[in-house]
Amino acid sequence: MNVTDLAEHIANSHELGKAQAREIIESVFSAITEAATSGDEVALPSFGKFKVADRPARQGRNPATGEVIQIAASRKLAFAAAKSVRDKLNPPEAAAAKAPAKKAKG
Repeated sequence: MNVTDLAEHIANSHELGKAQAREIIESVFSAITEAATSGDEVALPSFGKFKVADRPARQGRNPATGEVIQIAASRKLAFAAAKSVRDKLNPPEAAAAKAPAKKAKG
């Protein structure tokens, strides 16, 4: 799903125009970006959390030459899904079906 698909879904669900729905989506993304830029965590109950994680400087390798290079420290926006989202992605009955059968003693 991309922004256009999401805007169409929201427009249909809430009787809005697609342009209005897209403005709302862009506003939400902008608010999340502003909060992350200031180092705040964005918690959306029953969906998940967006938080800023610091990545320290480290050594890496240029894949073309194998030369050792220094990778600068950076910040990234991490997302952790809420338990309700994880449960929908991994239903308990699906997990039970994948689990190996226990051997009977005897």
